[in-house]
Amino acid sequence: MTRSVVAISPDEIHSRLPAALDGSGPALLPGGPESFTGPLGVGEDSDDDPTAVVVATSGSTGEPKGVLLSANALLSSAELTLNRLGGPGQWILATPARYIGGIQVLVRSLLAGIHPVCMDLEAGFRVPDFVAAVSAVLDTPGRHYTALVPTQLARIVTSTEGLEALRALDGIVMGGAPLSAELRSAAGDAPLVSAYGMSETASGCVYDGVPLDGVSVRIVDGLVALSGPTLARGYRGRPDLTAASFVDGWFITSDLGKLVDGRLEILGRADDMINTGGVKVPASAVERLLEQHVSAACVVGLDHPEWGQIVAAAVVGAADLDKLRTLVRAELGAAAVPKVFRVVEELPLRGPGKVDRAAVRHYLS
Repeated sequence: MTRSVVAISPDEIHSRLPAALDGSGPALLPGGPESFTGPLGVGEDSDDDPTAVVVATSGSTGEPKGVLLSANALLSSAELTLNRLGGPGQWILATPARYIGGIQVLVRSLLAGIHPVCMDLEAGFRVPDFVAAVSAVLDTPGRHYTALVPTQLARIVTSTEGLEALRALDGIVMGGAPLSAELRSAAGDAPLVSAYGMSETASGCVYDGVPLDGVSVRIVDGLVALSGPTLARGYRGRPDLTAASFVDGWFITSDLGKLVDGRLEILGRADDMINTGGVKVPASAVERLLEQHVSAACVVGLDHPEWGQIVAAAVVGAADLDKLRTLVRAELGAAAVPKVFRVVEELPLRGPGKVDRAAVRHYLS
């Protein structure tokens, strides 16, 4: 019998996950285009390993893709993560359950047999609510965990109560976006674990640069490639994209990276390189420098008739733009200095902690 994908609200996913994982229920789409629903096609399901969840990726540009995640991929990711963190425990669900980070908190909770404490995110993430959630899980014996994105952590570390709550936990998985050295330092001795991964790998599969057991990493033409039991089946209704990205058991990412003594270092996205007047400027390098002096930054390339592209930047927080230009020139060279520079109240997001670069580019154009 052909199984189907059904759209559900993120609030329903916890109660419906068990049936999706054992194949007795349909695959779940906890938010995303209606076009992802309906019968699963050839190669999109398996009797031995049912497709359990379809996650709609937000994508920095272009239309969303539906990532087909099997029960084995989700359960493998959860089990390997719990092993790395030190064993099962109670989780705080602090990110939306429509995204892979939130979904994995629920899968890890199912494996542990302990119901998570779910924060009410209807009005957004609030530090007092997080502190209350930590207090609630600490009433349960055993280990206590949560998963956050850097935007949430940046709010928590400004609060004494928030910092105390962080330090009371046994593990905090940081995903969604890179964790800066400055933010890690601000968190002090809180047990942060920087996770690298994506929907296509059923959440983070490289923790603090070290792959989870059974996960392999290699660099292919400068790009990070990942393999192991956590890989997705491919993309819903897009065998062409699946064939291009999932090659011989490896998922080829769009991230530039290198391996140093067996540890993975992410250098930025392949598409974040700005070619201005023949000089290639990595947007991520400019962002890292700016974020040493402002709350947040997004750097993009804008088309220009003379230079081909120019560097443009949006920053959050009080900023002396002339001083920032001087710093960039001194550290990264004249070509890296933003020719368009604006201060904004906040950066637009396209997912938990992920900046919407297309929106920033449109705003700066």
